Amino acid sequence: MGAGPLDAVVSAFIADVGDALADAAGDLDGVDPDRFHDDVTVEAFNLTVAMIDADRRHTDEELDALIDAFGPRLTDSQLIHAAPETLRGSSLVADHRRWLEVDSELFTILVESDSRRGTTGADRYYERALDIAHVVASLDVIPAREELEAISTLRTRLLDGLRRRDPDRPTVAVAGPTPSGEAGPTVVDPPPRPLEELLAELDELVGLTEVKARVRLVADFLRVQQLRAERDLPTVETSHHLVFTGNPGTGKTTVARLLAQIYRTLGVVARGHLVETDRSGLVAGYVGQTAPLVTRRFDEADEGMLFIDEAYTLVRGGENDFGREAIDQIVKLMEDRRDRIVVVVAGYTDEMDQLLSSNPGLRSRFPTVIVFPDYSDDELVAIVDSIGERQRYELTDDARTKLRSVLAATPRGHGFGNARLARNLFEAAINNHARRIMADSDAPTEADLTTLVAEDLPDRADPDDAGTDAGSDPRDRSSGEAS
Repeated sequence: MGAGPLDAVVSAFIADVGDALADAAGDLDGVDPDRFHDDVTVEAFNLTVAMIDADRRHTDEELDALIDAFGPRLTDSQLIHAAPETLRGSSLVADHRRWLEVDSELFTILVESDSRRGTTGADRYYERALDIAHVVASLDVIPAREELEAISTLRTRLLDGLRRRDPDRPTVAVAGPTPSGEAGPTVVDPPPRPLEELLAELDELVGLTEVKARVRLVADFLRVQQLRAERDLPTVETSHHLVFTGNPGTGKTTVARLLAQIYRTLGVVARGHLVETDRSGLVAGYVGQTAPLVTRRFDEADEGMLFIDEAYTLVRGGENDFGREAIDQIVKLMEDRRDRIVVVVAGYTDEMDQLLSSNPGLRSRFPTVIVFPDYSDDELVAIVDSIGERQRYELTDDARTKLRSVLAATPRGHGFGNARLARNLFEAAINNHARRIMADSDAPTEADLTTLVAEDLPDRADPDDAGTDAGSDPRDRSSGEAS
């Protein structure tokens, strides 16, 4: 049986949830506890496949892990004899994302049993299900946004069940009411991480030299203010809200997640979680719905950070568009909750300047702008190498030379893909590698299976990763310095 990270959390899910259901069965007439083992295994499979399908990409890493974890467990499904290319797009994995949005029968059994008996079996389901979701998302070096949203959907659905079980009894830890008066989410927050540990993790990111320097400056300032407060010295009132500008794939969300934890460690916010949203999560289609929608996002991010991606789209649209109503509500809530939440708005540089000019209250509330430059060729090669190292692939020198050639020939315009480009080139390479290995050898060696050669690399990048309005000479921005 596979011994990878997915197999480990699947084993824990089957064991813990199976035990909880067997215990609950003692309270149910005519139910055989032994039948739950197969049901729990299928439940773990459905959860895993739903997460794999969340971004519709069905990568080799995800499908290999699925086969390793469930092939020996679901022998009648033919998984044990499957390969990623036969599973990708098949009925076993396609269109399973919807499973995350439907109440689970097994989870409902645990919730109802807990309500009658005062037990916490549903908590065990909650914890082990999120373990599976997080591991599936981690199989890609750069998790897709859709995967992170799927985790949020799953968490929300399960927490709703835990609250229904007994609204008056804490389940694991209770965040308390939100500023809008609604019940706060039931959450488990890990202890704050040491500042130096967070900054060390920041330093491990590829490139982003100026970004790291700005984040350290913010952290140092906050730490000094914290020390002054501890000594009853006057402190400087300052806005913690930020603007992140730059092309996609430059690490904005990753840095925001670390910064939210830094803010928690330094006492700016109590929880330090990150809630991601965009125009679709803030703007409604009818009069009177946008302000409550914005308020809901602020409630979700209470005592943490609200990250608004492509925020400039809020000022686009015709006279009947409600984007500007969303901006007005954002400004109001930033003032009303200035000591409870940090807001980060992100997007392209010029467009973000238009956003800040759209409302008199916005620019003054976002005094700090952090620019995320495009990655240089050297940095993109380092990203590809890091993805390969994690997935146990290594590029030959000739392959790395071709990669540099492809990068140098890729225009870098508005919307240049950066880390997305690196990931897509790597995935194209391993698909070409698989075809080459299967055609060349009936018994490939470990070296064959882990080595990417020049012919595995595509001859050019996908045009969607290049962006628009690129300069006439793509090499203008392909030096060793981050542009």
